[in-house]
Amino acid sequence: MRNIKFKTLAWSSVLVLLIIFVGRYWIERGLDHVDFLDTREYVIDFTDDSGRRVKMEAPADRIISLYSAHTENLFALELDAQIIGVGTSESYPIEFLDKPVFDYKSDPEKVIAANPDLVLIRPFIERKQPDFVDALRQSGISVVSFYPQSQDDFDNYIMNLGRVTGRERMAERKLKKFHEDMENLRALTKDIEPKINVFFESSDVEIKTVTTDSVAARAIEIAGGINIASDAEAITKGSTIAVYGPERVLEKADKIDAYVTQRGVMGAGGNLHTISIRPGFDTIKAVKEAKVLEINQKIISSPTFRQVKGTYELARFFYPDIIDDITHFNVDEPLNRVAAAELFVRFDNRPVFAPTASYYRNEYDGHTYGMFEDVPSSHENFDFVETALKSGYMQGFKKRDEDGEEVEYFDTEGYLTRDELAKTLFLFYDLVPKKEHVEILDMDQVENKKIVQTLVDYGVLELEEGKFNPGRLVSGAEVVVALENTK
Repeated sequence: MRNIKFKTLAWSSVLVLLIIFVGRYWIERGLDHVDFLDTREYVIDFTDDSGRRVKMEAPADRIISLYSAHTENLFALELDAQIIGVGTSESYPIEFLDKPVFDYKSDPEKVIAANPDLVLIRPFIERKQPDFVDALRQSGISVVSFYPQSQDDFDNYIMNLGRVTGRERMAERKLKKFHEDMENLRALTKDIEPKINVFFESSDVEIKTVTTDSVAARAIEIAGGINIASDAEAITKGSTIAVYGPERVLEKADKIDAYVTQRGVMGAGGNLHTISIRPGFDTIKAVKEAKVLEINQKIISSPTFRQVKGTYELARFFYPDIIDDITHFNVDEPLNRVAAAELFVRFDNRPVFAPTASYYRNEYDGHTYGMFEDVPSSHENFDFVETALKSGYMQGFKKRDEDGEEVEYFDTEGYLTRDELAKTLFLFYDLVPKKEHVEILDMDQVENKKIVQTLVDYGVLELEEGKFNPGRLVSGAEVVVALENTK
């Protein structure tokens, strides 16, 4: 009898240990929510977006961000010094290049060895790599998961970032400026009539779009567009992605004035060519009129302050004659190089360039995005300058700094010359060099000789007493007239 009791006790013990081992993960998650087991008071105490209780005795001072939106927002909150590591999909701001890179798909020991006091993730990472996240938590690191499900959650998300980093006042100021900028954009487009109908393609797989509470849908509305897929329903509860399907798109083919496609991520929307060759899509009004905008996901769907830029880009695309009006450049004063960059981009209604995560994996012989020492990302015309360079309208310069290192600069204090104007104008023409040439007396002083000769031969630019005068500064009025003549 005693032997039977011993065997029963032994088997019961084994069973309990087995249950504890198998259910360890769920037990740990359950205990994480049992507040009465931890009666201490914390400076920071709330529940994150994965449903875990966040308990921190002080704001973080050594942060690793494993999601690009978190990284952008941390830099926006002026936490450069506190960021000790970033993820593998970063693209902005360029300061991220100075940070060590960590991958949530690799060994967690690399993160642990960096000794962070906070690792920022999103729920997707917790679902896909639970062992990685558990290892960090078990080492004593605070792991916090944030992701705003809709645009309505954006403010709370930013404030929580401010809370865990000690930047709450900064977060409040940034949000105040963000909403002011958005309202200014709304005021810019609210009286424009008629409004245009827009279809937004978030993915070419099953032709997905976005729900009305998404970042992109709000941007369309503020930019003065009418979301023609406002009847779209989320694929799952809490998602802002919706399957729309080609049939429903084609039902509205003649009503779609503008087609916006999100690019820059896996499974993103198509481009103008791939969209136009889909069966029946050549009947869509926007496709027939080539009114298709490819926009980087980072500025139109990501929960960052750059939503303002993405929204403004939509407004420029929807109403170019109004938003990209260039008449204010038509003045009889020398045209500054920064103003010239903006003028060229607006005249061509060129979408601003925003790099994807793969951009910095390559090396470039000429200019690299974000590298101008005199045009930081905080510069009000940063996007126009970078886009003018990317489009070939203008060029930058290089020099050696005090340490002998080569640095790039744009010369923001400089003014546009006739030689530079000639190079830009040539891009807007399709001219074949003539066999007979007009004599240019100062051709030896011209940098872009073939271009200038061709433009002079065609009468695009006139000589001044037989000379081209390549170094003469040009006025805004001269440039506006020259550009208008290219139409």
